[in-house]
Amino acid sequence: MNIVVIGAGYVGLVTGTCFAELGNLVTCVDINAKKISQLKKGVLPIYEPGLEPMVNSNLKNGRLNFASSLKEIKTAPHVIFIAVGTPSDKNGDADMQYVLAAAKDIGAFIKDDCIVVDKSTVPVGVADQVKNSIQAELKKRKLKTKFEIVSNPEFLREGAAIEDFMRPDRVIVGCASNKAKMIMLDLYTPIVRNPEKIYFMNVKDAEMTKYVANAMLATKISFMNEMALLCERMGVDVENVRIGIGSDSRIGNSFIYPGCGYGGSCFPKDVKALIKMAEKNNVDPAVLRAVEERNKNQKYVLPQKITKHFGKDLSNKKIGVWGLSFKPGTDDMREASSLVLIEKLIEQGANVQAYDPVAMPVARDLFPENWFKTGKLNFTEHQYDALKEVDALVLVTEWQSFCYPDFSAMKKLMRQHVIFDGRNQYDPKQVKLAEFKYYGIGRE
Repeated sequence: MNIVVIGAGYVGLVTGTCFAELGNLVTCVDINAKKISQLKKGVLPIYEPGLEPMVNSNLKNGRLNFASSLKEIKTAPHVIFIAVGTPSDKNGDADMQYVLAAAKDIGAFIKDDCIVVDKSTVPVGVADQVKNSIQAELKKRKLKTKFEIVSNPEFLREGAAIEDFMRPDRVIVGCASNKAKMIMLDLYTPIVRNPEKIYFMNVKDAEMTKYVANAMLATKISFMNEMALLCERMGVDVENVRIGIGSDSRIGNSFIYPGCGYGGSCFPKDVKALIKMAEKNNVDPAVLRAVEERNKNQKYVLPQKITKHFGKDLSNKKIGVWGLSFKPGTDDMREASSLVLIEKLIEQGANVQAYDPVAMPVARDLFPENWFKTGKLNFTEHQYDALKEVDALVLVTEWQSFCYPDFSAMKKLMRQHVIFDGRNQYDPKQVKLAEFKYYGIGRE
């Protein structure tokens, strides 16, 4: 098929590249001319394992192209995906300006019949707005082009997006006609051999499914973080509790790992958007508000533990930080726990030395330049460089390279031997045997 993907960010770039890998002719369109220029050279704006070689391979064989405007596309597409950002606005609602701008551009572009697929995460009912916007532009052009709006939400985990796309555990499709159903089946059959894994429903149901899925996962995380706090107060090791409840098939092991808070591009904004949807429909989102509040508070757990150990005045302390991105496998810093941690440490007078395998270039743009100039914050070239003369190590992101640290080397580098484990990655017994003071989440 000829496919156009509007938006060359995380979702759009992965979606377009993977469809090209399956043999389709794909053009990714983005209004950011600099981004498109770099992509044409094979330079990616994001880090995602396995994506760069796949982009370059499909660029080389001509199945993947990039453009800064729909006007550059000469071949009529069968399918147009909208994969632009839907960030939270100042009120917490999902900001639809980019989706509706894309819809307007589509209406000004299409001549032949096609289907338009919402890949972006949009509130219930936005498909109707997209349809009306396209129809209005077609009316201006006095065209009777037939099109249909389909909802096909993405469920891509950053750091595992290629695997998730190529081997999905399910595909959600909201559509109203058999024609659209068959087109979507043609697109996904090469990667979903079991048709029972493709769930067809109406458009609004599909739109809602995406939000509810993310909110449920966020709820599991926040619930477990709250239980970790209770366990800590009662002298219980939350990791044993996690293993115990995870063995229950009704609960499962996923998303019940205590930590220093969730972040990223999806959970925070989608929980906010679902709260707003509930409020507008006169439903009290008590559970969702609690999820959001617990996560907000959880990001202050590590600073609180550091203050409890060292005191409020950290002006003579140097703290090493391992991990900046909101999770391993990505350079995404949106809503990352490290942002709160580092701000609080510097606010209390500490100097910070941090290392992340891929996120430091992104992170540097998010902190005040003055912090780097004055030496309050430094990024190091090696993970062990971040430990030189520090009074404590704080693990924020559980990258694989941090899994098995050399404690003997760390003891020689560090001024004081204290570890704050924000992801419960280390065995407290082993850490203590290495003569380090250990603080975890729900397991002191």
